[in-house]
Amino acid sequence: MKGVFIGVLLLFVAFAQAQDYVIVLHGGAGNGIKKENINTEEQEAYELKMSEALFAGAKVLDTGGAAHLAVVEVIKVLEDSPLFNAGKGAVFTYDERNEMDASIMDGNTLNAGAVAGIGTVKNPITAALAVMQNSPHVILSGKGAEDFAKLQGCEIVSEDYFKTEKRLKSLERYKKAHGSTSTNWEDSKMGTVGCAVLDKNGNLAAGTSTGGMTGKRYGRIGDSPIIGAGTHADNNTCALSCTGHGEYFIRYAVAHDVSARMEYGNESFQNAASAVIHKVLKPAGGDGGLIGVDKDGNVVMEFNTSGMFRAYLKEGQEAVVEMF
Repeated sequence: MKGVFIGVLLLFVAFAQAQDYVIVLHGGAGNGIKKENINTEEQEAYELKMSEALFAGAKVLDTGGAAHLAVVEVIKVLEDSPLFNAGKGAVFTYDERNEMDASIMDGNTLNAGAVAGIGTVKNPITAALAVMQNSPHVILSGKGAEDFAKLQGCEIVSEDYFKTEKRLKSLERYKKAHGSTSTNWEDSKMGTVGCAVLDKNGNLAAGTSTGGMTGKRYGRIGDSPIIGAGTHADNNTCALSCTGHGEYFIRYAVAHDVSARMEYGNESFQNAASAVIHKVLKPAGGDGGLIGVDKDGNVVMEFNTSGMFRAYLKEGQEAVVEMF
């Protein structure tokens, strides 16, 4: 009888300590995300895909799964859709190739993994996870990253898998606008997908995946695979994924800056995120946004552009999906 009592007590304690999970995602930010640019059919397609991604993450968390595993499942859904600039929907480099980047960070251990400039891994976020879990490194790039991903059992596909007519037309427009020698990417397609999660055990994680910028050259790498710039997670503060003009997010270590303001300056999550996006990035010329969740389950979805594909789901509540 005593053993039964102790067992019930332990279950009660575990239940009392468990908290509601939260999933937040983005599908890119930009000044082209406006109601006049996206028709009703397209808007519904984006909303449905973001909702699908949220519930893929919820499926992991409903059974007590870890935050970082939910992040991977959410991002895989977005990578598999041609709607977003990641995975299947990745934009083209100037040389008509797809060079993708991704990263993931575990807020409990502060372990992280990332890949850059890969072109044959179907879901780049799975390669980033493999780096985090099965290597002593943080970032692997190019062919070496692809070789490692293959050894780790990540799904490898032909480069043709990523080629879509929509993205090829975007590249054609870019070349006509900027010529053969331009390295100006100000007007090129900037998009990313990302996710931040708080699981039932109070652990945070975040991940980001991107195809980069249309027309990029010379092996350019943005903020998405850079821990502290495009992705950051720390159980003491928050988990964040960023999207926008990567060079600025790198220079200002945006994701880490938000976390640091919370930890060292005792700023609220919302105030820290708002300050970095609007008072640091915007005056410097950096367009973009971020999404995240803090250790208490508070959500931020902050951006300084006309729109950002974004959504969140709190356990037991209805999903919120927004664009403009």
